[in-house]
Amino acid sequence: MDTKSAIETFLSAPAFAVAGASQNRAKYGNKVLRCYLQNGRTAIPINPACSEVEGQTAYPSISAIPTPVESLSIITSPPVTERVITEAIEAGIKNIGMQPGAESPVAISAAQSAGLNVIANGPCLLVVLGYHESP
Repeated sequence: MDTKSAIETFLSAPAFAVAGASQNRAKYGNKVLRCYLQNGRTAIPINPACSEVEGQTAYPSISAIPTPVESLSIITSPPVTERVITEAIEAGIKNIGMQPGAESPVAISAAQSAGLNVIANGPCLLVVLGYHESP
């Protein structure tokens, strides 16, 4: 699948989990979550250190999310990304978007081997969806 098709498939999901969601509005984990919300999409933050991000209930892990999620944005360090991918595969996630800086060759290979739609080393989601800073 080419990058454009991979992105279209990723974005066709009804909800998006965001691993690495942050309460700090200067961090990309927060900006990606806000970008989904700005575009009228359901965004579910994953952060084991907090209970909410941008007014959305945060969950400590993918497996703690009470409803199925097809697409997962990952904004974590590469070693954490590798752990997140293992959990994503176990949870039945279908689409993975690794933000620039989150990519790991091990994680990419594991996700692709499991048959997931993987976006890595590609455009930033913030650019694709047209993110803008808001108060």
